[in-house]
Amino acid sequence: MNSPLRLFRIFAAVISMWNKIYVEEAILNSPRVQNILSKTGMVPLVLKTYDEIWGKSKKPYLHKRDSLNLFLAEKKGQLLKLAPDAYGTAGEPHYYFIHAYNCIYECQYCYLQGYFNSPDIVLFINHEEILAEMQKTVDENSGTRVWFHAGEFSDSLALTHLTGELALYHDFCKKNPKAVIELRTKSVNTKELLELEPLDNFIISFSLSPQKVAKEIDLKTPSTKARLKTMSELKKRGYKLAAHFDPIVYQDTFKSDYQELLNQMNDSDLTKELDYLSLGVVRFTKDVYREVERNYPDSVIHGTPMIKSFDNKVRYNHPMRMWMMNSVKELALAAGVKSDAIYLCMEEHA
Repeated sequence: MNSPLRLFRIFAAVISMWNKIYVEEAILNSPRVQNILSKTGMVPLVLKTYDEIWGKSKKPYLHKRDSLNLFLAEKKGQLLKLAPDAYGTAGEPHYYFIHAYNCIYECQYCYLQGYFNSPDIVLFINHEEILAEMQKTVDENSGTRVWFHAGEFSDSLALTHLTGELALYHDFCKKNPKAVIELRTKSVNTKELLELEPLDNFIISFSLSPQKVAKEIDLKTPSTKARLKTMSELKKRGYKLAAHFDPIVYQDTFKSDYQELLNQMNDSDLTKELDYLSLGVVRFTKDVYREVERNYPDSVIHGTPMIKSFDNKVRYNHPMRMWMMNSVKELALAAGVKSDAIYLCMEEHA
């Protein structure tokens, strides 16, 4: 699945992407940090805490194209966050855990461009503390299944061959059958993942857009074709898979575009195998939308008027977005996706 040449290219790209690496003094000599540093071959700059520099002053989002720094740190404060309503499948508690800030990709709609003051990557290395908080949450919800999502603030697979933490979270799922971990990703970097056995409660979910749309707005990400190929290979290995058609961006051809995507998925027998499929339209907070307008003034995202919606986010009006999502839902059902596997993401009437 991952050829030696493909792995070399992934590894070389990660080494070359960092301008500087900063490490908190307290963790400099930890085996985990030293392992990461050995893979980059770079000498770090040492500081007391990462936020002495990171986010202290505004670094424009698009500076990530030319100058991307890496910070290795310990996450303090809140390690888990309760997910908002309609973030995942209904009826069970959903949390996301915070293992990193920012992403190596550059999706035009990414809310991170207006969320943090810096696009620089922060990798948190205190995974045992995060897992302890997850265990506490599972124990407090012993009567129900509990979901934990990775990928809210950073892609969950893109840097795992550098960070090497997947086995810890996999082991957590093995010990806690009523806990579910979802790894949300656009990455095809499955080197670390393939060293783990498939588990029913360890789910890999891919954000997917039709290829034509992905080329325009999913910048620096693996192509839709590459993601589908990776999904197909993971399915053959026995991994549980899910998909997110999110965000759906209106264009006159959006129905035929998603029909083509579903046809491609059917060619690999993926649609009937999905544990779930979420549908959501493009949406922003006011601050993020301002950044998107500034960073990508000619994007197709701006082709259709948006309004302030029920949750103060900027998105299409309610009739339009429900028409769009239900149109794609009908296509998905016709393609073989199970009805009870589909949910509408971040909608008051989901």
